[in-house]
Amino acid sequence: MSAYPQPDLRYPTGPFSMPHDVAAEEREQHIADIAAAPFKLRTAVLGLTTQQLDTHYRPGGWTVRQVVHHLPDSHMNSYIRFKLALTEHEPAIKTYHEHLWAQLPDSTLGIEVSLRLLEALHTRWVALLQAMTAEDFARTLKHPEIGVMRLDQVLALYSWHSRHHVAHITSLRERMGW
Repeated sequence: MSAYPQPDLRYPTGPFSMPHDVAAEEREQHIADIAAAPFKLRTAVLGLTTQQLDTHYRPGGWTVRQVVHHLPDSHMNSYIRFKLALTEHEPAIKTYHEHLWAQLPDSTLGIEVSLRLLEALHTRWVALLQAMTAEDFARTLKHPEIGVMRLDQVLALYSWHSRHHVAHITSLRERMGW
């Protein structure tokens, strides 16, 4: 048995912890994380071969290709949730079965389509986020599994989500010496 604890490959940046309060400076950092995510993802996959893209980042986990396709799937849902919460009173959002989405045929495409999709989506999402006021970030939505969430909490979640999945790829590359 190793004297050092083994890293949890599911959470290379640590598990998400829902903040109770999100300060303005933290919101700015979360927006910066979301703005940087497409470039960081593109950098993380740069030069990977087809075989490497089809490598699971951990036993029982997705392939790198599935992770790349998952990010725009997930972030499109979040972007729409933001727009719903900004235009409706505490909308009830719909969840989706991300593990099943990752098995659909479009998750076997080349990754460039999802890299471009994430770039375009984040351009719009960041423009929306940067225009939002403190009152906007205090607006709420109702998540069927989590409960009522403020948009600043959703922002924190997707800042983490962006860093979390990029780290799946970069930590795999480090472990494999790619």
